[in-house]
Amino acid sequence: MSAIDEGIVRDYFEQNGFLVRQSRKYQVQSRRKTEEEEIDLIVYNPAWQRGSRRPDFFLFSTELEFVHKAIVVVKGWHTDVFTPATLKNSPEIFRFLEDKVLKEVTSFFPAEPTDDSGGALTKILVLPSLPTAEPFRSQSVELLKGRGVDAIISFRAMLLDILEKIEVNQNYTKSDTLQVMRILKNYDLLKDTQLDMFPERAGAGRRAKT
Repeated sequence: MSAIDEGIVRDYFEQNGFLVRQSRKYQVQSRRKTEEEEIDLIVYNPAWQRGSRRPDFFLFSTELEFVHKAIVVVKGWHTDVFTPATLKNSPEIFRFLEDKVLKEVTSFFPAEPTDDSGGALTKILVLPSLPTAEPFRSQSVELLKGRGVDAIISFRAMLLDILEKIEVNQNYTKSDTLQVMRILKNYDLLKDTQLDMFPERAGAGRRAKT
């Protein structure tokens, strides 16, 4: 995973009010990751309300208010689609869901009571995309849920949300990602989001209004 991929995810959660912690500053390549190295980001929502429902599996920004605390794993395989075959043949995708990894994660958060309404840890996978055609899309979702993934976020959904929130008259000097997007938007190289071009995102907007 490149630093830019993780930076996009960090900016996305921070712009939506989360506290974000990076679990490590180095890249693991020549060996298998240790338990704590399987997690890319740890996020905490200080505005979460006790008694909230659990977030939907497709985690658009309208669902983030229902996330209390979460671990995030980023798979920036931007030329790939997470088909059922990809998921079945890539066991490394699910290593962050192993019991020994989740046990290690408990030390990242303060001890506090949880309930069945959403206060428990959310396990989030960030990926490029799922298949658009059925039955492959539904099969991919079932495989992810069956392995213990609580929610997924696509890079497209995150980038659209970030772009909507960027102000061209703001100087985002502390984020290279936001600053580049702001410059491109300022020179009309990035347009405001056109929901009819992105049915997945448009559907989230419609759900939020109902």
